[in-house]
Amino acid sequence: MLHLRRITTLAAALVALASTQVQAEGQVDPTTLYEVSTEGTSTKVKAGEQGVFVLSIKSKQGAHVSDEAPLKLELKGTQLTPAQEKLALKDSVAKKAQGQQFVDPRFEVPFKATAAGKGTLDAKLTFFICTENLCARQQKTFSLPVEVL
Repeated sequence: MLHLRRITTLAAALVALASTQVQAEGQVDPTTLYEVSTEGTSTKVKAGEQGVFVLSIKSKQGAHVSDEAPLKLELKGTQLTPAQEKLALKDSVAKKAQGQQFVDPRFEVPFKATAAGKGTLDAKLTFFICTENLCARQQKTFSLPVEVL
C-alpha cells in the first residue's frame, strides 16, 4: 500500500511539472517585447557646459508601454548634475499623434558637467510593458560614462 501511494504521489508531481512547463512555453518573455536605447546621449562635454541624457523605449509589434501604470526614471550623476532627477511618463518628449492609441516614451534630460575628468550618469527605469494577454513590470539600470573636457 505504501509503495502504491509513492507511485501516485510521483505521478501527480510529474503531471504538475508537465503542465507548468506547457504554461511557461505559452507565455512570452516580456523583455523581448521592447528595446531601450540611450542613443543620442552626450558622451563628451566641456566642463561648465551642458549635455543631454536621452532614453527611449521602443515597443515591438503587439506591445505597448502602459500609460496607466506608473513609469519612473531616476537619474544621478557623478561630476554631472541632471536638470531633473525624477521623471514620469508625463515628462516624455514623445506625444501621442491624433488617433494614436499608444506612444513610445522618449526622455531628453539636460545635465551640467561640473569638473573635468570622467563622469557618469546612472539611470534606473521602471515601467510596465503590455500586450492583450499580459502587463509586466520591467526594471532596467544604466551607467553611462561621460568624458568631461
